[in-house]
Amino acid sequence: MDANLLHDIIFYVMYASLAIALVIMTERALYFAYTQRQARKLERALTPQVRHAADLPHSLTQRNSLPLAVILPVLEQKRYAGDREALGDTIDAQYLLSKPMMGRGLWLLETIVTAAPLLGLLGTVMGIIETFKALAASGVSEPSLVSAGMGTALYATGLGIAIALLCLVGNNYLQSCMERINELLKVLLIRAGTPGSRPDSEADGQWLENGAQRYA
Repeated sequence: MDANLLHDIIFYVMYASLAIALVIMTERALYFAYTQRQARKLERALTPQVRHAADLPHSLTQRNSLPLAVILPVLEQKRYAGDREALGDTIDAQYLLSKPMMGRGLWLLETIVTAAPLLGLLGTVMGIIETFKALAASGVSEPSLVSAGMGTALYATGLGIAIALLCLVGNNYLQSCMERINELLKVLLIRAGTPGSRPDSEADGQWLENGAQRYA
């Protein structure tokens, strides 16, 4: 296969990877910002007296959000069933179901972080091969021609490292945002599963303690 063609293909792949990474980072950053804002609003509105969605402010229920979708089944379970074990299973299930929505696309970002330097190195190798092949075919031994060819080849390595660094910073930032949102979802699920005001306050306290230990 033509080394020069492969070198060009590698450049196109790296540029496409950069574009994909920028789209993922922008989309996830906006999604996490909106989700975190909605979660904080629900955290303030979700009191022990809230037993179903109608008790929540209309401004929080009129727009779909991940925190709202997570707590609604828990509120329904608390409203129609008194089984604490079943309620705990619902809380666990909702927390696990929220993870794929949170991590959507991040695996691709992590792949680009790993693959970009390797693609850059491969592009450099192909560029060096093509440079020496051209010099051998023409019989030219001018040092400036060798330097120009090597500079173009090494550009691939620099581009790959730059893409990896950019994606690494973006991925770490998104992982930090996702961790904060996960903590907020844990709080929302525990509050959604907390029984309303009842005389047996000691039992309610035990339920809160068990809920906190569940996600410790």
